[in-house]
Amino acid sequence: MMMVNSVQRLMMVGNVSVLTLTRPKQILTQTRKKIYSKPARNKIGATQSFFVMLVFSAAMLIPAAWILHHLPEYRQRSREVMPSSSSPSS
Repeated sequence: MMMVNSVQRLMMVGNVSVLTLTRPKQILTQTRKKIYSKPARNKIGATQSFFVMLVFSAAMLIPAAWILHHLPEYRQRSREVMPSSSSPSS
């Protein structure tokens, strides 16, 4: 019983355990294993890069442009719905 308490005291430094202090080192070594310093296996041409950037930009901008273009219609619909829902029913 006394040995367990001494081991627990060694594992704790204040309110922080020793395992918590060594965890960032493990994460750093795992991250370094995933970083490659070699060139890419397949080279991507300018046309492919342009096409991918065009598709990505369109995917981001078209929905936003649709909403902005139809914003007056959305405002008009909300004004039509608001007065009828707030009127008293007597």
